[in-house]
Amino acid sequence: MPVDLTNAHPLDLAAALDADTKAMLDNLQPNILRAHVREHLSVLFVRFNDAAEGRAFLRYLATTKMKSARKHLEEVRDFAARGRRGTPYVGVGISKAGYRDLGHSVEDMRKFGDKPFRDGMKRRIADVNDPPVEQWEWTYQREIHAVILIGDAEPDTVAALREEIISELPESARVLGEETGRGLRNPAGDGIEHFGYVDGRSQPLFVKDEVDREPKQHWNPAFPLSNVLVPDPFAPDPSRHHGSYLVFRKLEQNVKAFKEVEQELADSLGLAVADRDRAGAMLVGRFKDGTPLTLKPKAGGGPVSNDFTFDADDGSKCPFSGHIRKTNPRDFGREVLMARRGQTYGERTDDPWDDSPPETRPSGEVGLLFMAFNSSLLDQFEFTQRSWANNPDFLNPATGHDPVIGQGARDVKVTFPKVWGKPEMSVPQTQVAQTVTMKGGEYFFAPSLAYLRNM
Repeated sequence: MPVDLTNAHPLDLAAALDADTKAMLDNLQPNILRAHVREHLSVLFVRFNDAAEGRAFLRYLATTKMKSARKHLEEVRDFAARGRRGTPYVGVGISKAGYRDLGHSVEDMRKFGDKPFRDGMKRRIADVNDPPVEQWEWTYQREIHAVILIGDAEPDTVAALREEIISELPESARVLGEETGRGLRNPAGDGIEHFGYVDGRSQPLFVKDEVDREPKQHWNPAFPLSNVLVPDPFAPDPSRHHGSYLVFRKLEQNVKAFKEVEQELADSLGLAVADRDRAGAMLVGRFKDGTPLTLKPKAGGGPVSNDFTFDADDGSKCPFSGHIRKTNPRDFGREVLMARRGQTYGERTDDPWDDSPPETRPSGEVGLLFMAFNSSLLDQFEFTQRSWANNPDFLNPATGHDPVIGQGARDVKVTFPKVWGKPEMSVPQTQVAQTVTMKGGEYFFAPSLAYLRNM
């Protein structure tokens, strides 16, 4: 029997796996069901100019450099039990243009059920309020055929593997551009983004041991495979060989401007010194350490919980526009959540987590390489951008755009709670300025290893 993707029970790797589940995991790329270590990451954007040579190169990657999801999950369990490090991660995504130039017909492409993928990101800018393509960085204005992801805990491993892979590219192929990701962590060891806030805390989980570690009295992080996997239409056996739609976006962060916005909001609300951190938390929905604003008026005071919903919060604690409330309302829309696998990029000389003044912060050249796996770009990524992040009337009229990733004209005025949990709201004020700029990207499909090995 093919694996039931709608089954709500997470994968139990400690139990005996049936033949179909093994076949699915043996032919699935890693980093989709469970995040792979990628503290250091190289992202290569490639164009193939010869179909046969392009297919041969991808076949070489799949047979010599790429491991399966089952191998990755076994390595994770082995590390937990014996402390042995696993092997590096190599992932591949192919764009609509890439499939075409690798020899697939227009008729073939109709087998992909997702229209945004068939269109490509450049043709979808109006749907998600992205900047015009001519404002994107040059790499992303060009026609990208494939993305190659190389990740590991150590930079030397990534550098060596990157050189090896590039040396095997056929002469007809071109590396159009490259991004380099490097993890940021606060003193507690938590992963953070450039604004200084804990990031990636609330993810859909698909593997039982991850789910078991999470308290879930209020919020269950277990999700069915249907949130992230679809049959690979070109694989030898699509009922057993799966892939996922991958969205890649380079998001530049103006940290200086964001820190100025935090200060200006704290001033406008008259927040006392001990309460000023709440201004930034109202924008993000969490304090810097990850404490959800809907649970506490201040950071700290024990372990950071992820077991919460917003069902008892009328906006007097966490505003409806708060980033994490906009992109994961929790009380509904579970089927929309994506498996986010992004990484920060850019060098900086300051400490992102401290309280240095805004003028010491970078105003560009740093940000997030946003990556997320979807079973539907239309119903997950694009829905999140269009109906949640960019919707100024999300849940209630005039709640405003997502102050972190929202794009588009911010015409409506918004209010903020002056005191945590109290009904008194501020006077309507202009929404905070946009401090994250989309610099380009593309939609890819991460195919099954069975497809790549049989090209």
